[in-house]
Amino acid sequence: MTSPHHTRRSTVRAALAAAGIDALLVTDLVNVRYLTGFTGSNAALLLVTADDEEPGRAHGHVDKATDEADARTRFCTDGRYTVQAQDQVPDLPRLIARPSDVALLRGAPAGSVGFEARSLPVAAYDVLQAVARERRRPVSLRTTLDVVEGVRLVKDATEIDALARACAVADRALAELIAADGIRPGRTEREVGLDLDRRMRELGAADPAFETIVAAGANSAIPHHRPTAAVLAPGDLVKLDFGAIVDGYHSDMTRTVVLGEPAAWQREIYDLVHAAQAAGRAACAPGATGDAVDAAARDLIAAAGYGPEFAHGLGHGVGLQIHEAPSLARGSASIMAPDMCVTVEPGVYLPGRGGVRIEDSGVIRPDGYHVLTTTSKDLRVL
Repeated sequence: MTSPHHTRRSTVRAALAAAGIDALLVTDLVNVRYLTGFTGSNAALLLVTADDEEPGRAHGHVDKATDEADARTRFCTDGRYTVQAQDQVPDLPRLIARPSDVALLRGAPAGSVGFEARSLPVAAYDVLQAVARERRRPVSLRTTLDVVEGVRLVKDATEIDALARACAVADRALAELIAADGIRPGRTEREVGLDLDRRMRELGAADPAFETIVAAGANSAIPHHRPTAAVLAPGDLVKLDFGAIVDGYHSDMTRTVVLGEPAAWQREIYDLVHAAQAAGRAACAPGATGDAVDAAARDLIAAAGYGPEFAHGLGHGVGLQIHEAPSLARGSASIMAPDMCVTVEPGVYLPGRGGVRIEDSGVIRPDGYHVLTTTSKDLRVL
């Protein structure tokens, strides 16, 4: 059975062929993981050759780097990860060498070799240029941008399943926190955040998807507030923005609750954000631009007189990174397509008073946006 990683590499090869590039040196660790399954935190690179169809052949460990070896797709790491690479990358030749980028370039096919401009330091580029000049078979280095990221835009079934499980962990952790009276006057923002993080880990998350945001009272008007020793008090809006990592995939969800009966202004902005979030979800359909999806929510907020109080984009892609393409924001030319996974997260923030954000992670299907974070979006009074 063909692995998802094999299929992804084949898609990258098609992109390379279309761009007239003979091979791609993949240096971004996230992209290496996407294309191989390797989860190490350092020293992992991949060379994808455009004309290598990876036929059913015996793969295995390559003892040392060989200058201008037979050109084929191969994975390279150093001796710290020999066993891990054997377990996680069984379907590719594995080269054990340092520095890995030099070893792979020496074995690359003649012609053009693309490199990931966003992740290759200038100093490393200079070294590779020197290696390219030393080769008997000429190689030219070519700048590339987002070749692998372009493939990552649309998720496969394995990825969507991991995202759904990450969302389920976050949903359940919040439900357990609320059931245990974990969001109550007298607790600090930091205590609530640590409690939520612990619950996600106990439910199977490798880690929180990012630093959990707990913002109470006036702090809820700060979009990316970091939890402090501020004490929750009756009457506070409490904004919780959090997610879980499961099998490398990140969920992202925001819910805002109120401690005690909400004031009229709190209910007004909550109802407005709730309606805007529904409008954004309804607009998030195949063929729509990121700009148009953003406008569906933003125009509603602006019409209510709160346009300046919604200062960030409506949403972003989620996957192996918590923020990735596509973008749902003003001016975004991203085109929504089936199996993209994105957030929808409008907010209204009133400095010195409080703010509301409601956010889901979901997957775009042919019939529209399917929510993966299932916690109710109705105003919760605690």
